[in-house]
Amino acid sequence: MLGFLTARQAGLDDPLRLRRAESTRRVLNLELNHDRDVDRIHSNGINTIDIEVIEGRYMLSGGADGVIVVYDLENNSRKPQYTCKAVCTVGRSSPYVHRFSVETVQWYPHDTGMFVSSSFDKTMKVWDTETLKPAEVFQFEGNVYCHHMSPIARKHSLIAVGTKDQKVQLCDLKSGSRIQVLQGHRGEVLSVRWSPRYEHILATASTDSRVLVWDVRRASGSLFSLDQHNGDKSKASSEAVNTAHNGRVNGLCFTVDGLYLLTTGTDDRMRLWNSANGKNTLVNYGKELYSGGKDCNILAWVPVVRPPDVEEEGTAAKGGSQATVNPAFEDAWSSDED
Repeated sequence: MLGFLTARQAGLDDPLRLRRAESTRRVLNLELNHDRDVDRIHSNGINTIDIEVIEGRYMLSGGADGVIVVYDLENNSRKPQYTCKAVCTVGRSSPYVHRFSVETVQWYPHDTGMFVSSSFDKTMKVWDTETLKPAEVFQFEGNVYCHHMSPIARKHSLIAVGTKDQKVQLCDLKSGSRIQVLQGHRGEVLSVRWSPRYEHILATASTDSRVLVWDVRRASGSLFSLDQHNGDKSKASSEAVNTAHNGRVNGLCFTVDGLYLLTTGTDDRMRLWNSANGKNTLVNYGKELYSGGKDCNILAWVPVVRPPDVEEEGTAAKGGSQATVNPAFEDAWSSDED
């Protein structure tokens, strides 16, 4: 770390390099905080959390039980060990509670007086934090998987919404209506993210294995779709459609500067993309992790082999039985042929 500091002071290194190195060091050294606990309110799984960026003090959580909780993260006890208390709860006794699982919660980026939640009950609700009553309710025809508000937008107040429908819905927070749909996906929309750099740029991910990047000011279609093979047709499938993953794409995240986009899929892969041109940067996040400890053992860790989806079972049956060896242990250079 001293080497990074010296190089930065001498002007030999970009300050961003030091920041990335320190961020990486901290991530690799994460461990459970034994001094801080959080009130246990949910009676079922917690699907989503969000911390407001104004003070970094209040956290939202949404659960599979339909409950939404607001926590105060500040330590008011003046003791090293403390519990983050629940400030307020939209519980099962509330007439406004979501009937089914809450999939996404998000604070309004510019004011903690409002937050938004979306649920499998086919609704998205805009909440007044003080009264814990919905100021607006958007109704959809299918389950709502995700929503996102731009963290930087000044010229629009749009909420992007991904549902069981193939179309991405754009809802206007000011008018309380759905004003636009984005058509291009062939499956359910599982994740949506606004760029933190350009307020009109939106990325969307779907069960169709595709990630589309849009300029919402254009009605003609998406700007481009991400191609994991960067145009190399010898590696691509016979389909003409570009795919970002060999499976459902269920996660999107822009880097803080908005220059790159990270995606995750059910193929157990993460990919990093140049958000300006859609190129796959080909960063290899690997298949295996190895760890060593005081118990004198070196352990190999791999993702749990996921059972085939319903639509994949027929394909597997036609092609015969699947190999039982985890693909993470298969090499790519040898052959079974004599």
